[in-house]
Amino acid sequence: MAQLASSAQPLTGLILSGGGARAAYQVGVLAAIADLLPDAAHNPFPVIVGTSAGAINAVGLACGAMHFTESVRRLTTVWQGFHTDQVYRSDWLGVLRQATRFIGHSLLGLGGDIPVALLDSSPLAELLARELDFSGIAAAVRHRQLRAVAVTAFGYETGQAVTFYQGRATIDPWFRHRRVGVPTRLGLQHLLASASIPLVFPPVKINREYFGDGAVRQPAPISPALHLGANRVLVVGVSGNPNSETRSASEQRPQQVRPPTLAQISGHMLNSTFIDSLESDIELLERLNQMSRLLAPEQRPKGLGLNPVDVLVIAPSQPLDAIAARHRHELPRTLRLFLRGPGATRSSGAGVLSYLLFEPGYCNELIELGYQDAMAQKERLIEFLCLSSPPVPTVVPVPA
Repeated sequence: MAQLASSAQPLTGLILSGGGARAAYQVGVLAAIADLLPDAAHNPFPVIVGTSAGAINAVGLACGAMHFTESVRRLTTVWQGFHTDQVYRSDWLGVLRQATRFIGHSLLGLGGDIPVALLDSSPLAELLARELDFSGIAAAVRHRQLRAVAVTAFGYETGQAVTFYQGRATIDPWFRHRRVGVPTRLGLQHLLASASIPLVFPPVKINREYFGDGAVRQPAPISPALHLGANRVLVVGVSGNPNSETRSASEQRPQQVRPPTLAQISGHMLNSTFIDSLESDIELLERLNQMSRLLAPEQRPKGLGLNPVDVLVIAPSQPLDAIAARHRHELPRTLRLFLRGPGATRSSGAGVLSYLLFEPGYCNELIELGYQDAMAQKERLIEFLCLSSPPVPTVVPVPA
């Protein structure tokens, strides 16, 4: 963990993890926080860090940090109206052409200099270019509504998790084992790189290296926020089923022994990439907190980052795989046919579907779930964010 910036005032960092379409859940949590704020323009998160789809939400917030509630409203509107063809091509021509290029590149070695993947994410680039005003980040930093915003991507050549950040000039870069922090002026290419799920979306070239999804090799997802000066963090996770560890052995025992489908295997791999490292990092941070509290402040070794870091985690109270399975009929017909063979349209393959289902029914249900889960921790959020006299919302911001 990074050594914290010494400050008498609490400095809150927001951690938005990756997870494709699952990141709609984060928007619901942010909508609840916006409703709790006594000042609609106030940004309660001086440090904002995102990875993969969480990077898009993070930069979306940072671009509008001068007017936090309005920024959340814009994010909510985009996610409520999401359709798959706004993220990747789902028409017959686009799917078949991308599949042909992928097979030709992977099996025949054709077009080796052109990065390819299973899906064409060019519509996402067009959407982000239209919706985001990156100049808002510099304005928010200049008016001290934002200390820093960061997104993490994975360098395929160096094998490092690179955190690109934009913020105050007083923030120094950092160099750790396989993770570095690089100051820059954030742009569209950084978001596309951070959100490029390996093999699913094509890698993105930044300077002289190709980058992909930042969750691929990010052993300490919380550490960038600490490097940027945060001394407490709100983590919004997208874990598929937080109650899985509490189920009995009989419930976890498979009912039928069948070979796993390709989608089922891919779902577990995606969970390992996007969820496991974050949960492990939270567990490590809590252990360090317990150890540091046993030592008096003057006894804590300097430079080891042993100052306690207050952590609040908000994660789905329902399994997102099951929600995705209920909405699998919303997937465009072309993709349903394309994904039927690997098993993604079956209940067992709903894990991978939960990352790719950018459709209104699924996204709106996740937004609603995030809002309700955040409001279930209303008192803790008010205390954690030092909010006073919060208004009581009368309308949930998601249509029934």
